[in-house]
This record gives sequence, structure tokens and C-alpha cells, in this order.
Amino acid sequence: THVVPQILQSLEIAAREGLRLPLVYNCGGYESLKTLKLLEGIIDIYMPDFKYTDEKKAKKYSGIDNYPEIAKKALKEMHRQVGDLVIDERGIALRGLIIRHLVLPQDLAGTEEAMRFIGEEISPDSFVNVMAQYHPAYKAHDYPELSRRLYMKEYEDALEIAQKYGVIPSRKF
Repeated sequence: THVVPQILQSLEIAAREGLRLPLVYNCGGYESLKTLKLLEGIIDIYMPDFKYTDEKKAKKYSGIDNYPEIAKKALKEMHRQVGDLVIDERGIALRGLIIRHLVLPQDLAGTEEAMRFIGEEISPDSFVNVMAQYHPAYKAHDYPELSRRLYMKEYEDALEIAQKYGVIPSRKF
């Protein structure tokens, strides 16, 4: 993210002025390790997307090169920094990693591989928000396979896959 230096400067001022909230870094998952290292010890909660597990689909639908490789490295680094999600007795998230995964029609996001990676290579105690709100917009209608909303069965299958790999599917966020 190109504005991280400015964010860090602003946070320094806010902390001096008394800011005492968990800091959440909401991102698309396509983060450089260099950027994440700048945030180490500052960010309390990382909330990245894990959009695709197939490089060709990431390139085709989002124009992103090497998305799976970069996102997987970023997710591992985020987890190394903050660990699994910690929630207090009031249900407030204090620290940790919340991974968002938007289920796409016809499994175009690669949900099985995403949940396998999270459960086996990040942590089976990961907090995963398996999302069903895909809505075809912008250029989605250029791709027939993306030109419809998700079927409930596709979402239910994604939740079963998440449970299969031991990750915690949640509809809370």
C-alpha cells in the first residue's frame, strides 16, 4: 500500500494524543513483505482478503499478477506478527488475523485451496469470514461465469469446505 508511511506518521501523532484502540489494517491481501514489516508492532488486527488461489483467474478477472503467491506470503507474515484472533469477554477483537474470502460463482475463487492453505499453512484456528455477497458489477458481465449472483448451495459448500479444513467459518463480519 503506497500510503503506509503517511499512515504511520498519523498513527504516531494519534498515539501521542491518546489513541488507545486496536488498530485494524483492512487490505486486499496483495501486500508486500516490506510494507508488512513496517507495520509490525503497530497493527493489532490484520483483515486481508484472500481473493484467488489460481494465478490465471486473478489475472483474468482482476488484472493482478502473482496474486496467490504474494497473498500467501502476506497472510503468513500477518499471522506471524499478530497470531490467531483474540476476542475479549465482550466479544471485541483485540488482536489477530481475520481472513475474508469471497465465494465466487463456479468456485472461481478457489475456495477449497484457500481453506486448505489457511487451515494447513496458517493455522486451523484461523478466523475466516466466508462471504456470500458477491454481486456482478462493473465488467463482470464481460465474463458469463461471473455474470450471476452466488447460489446458496455454492455458499453452503464453501462453509463445509472451511469446516473440513478446521478453519472457523463466521458470518459475523
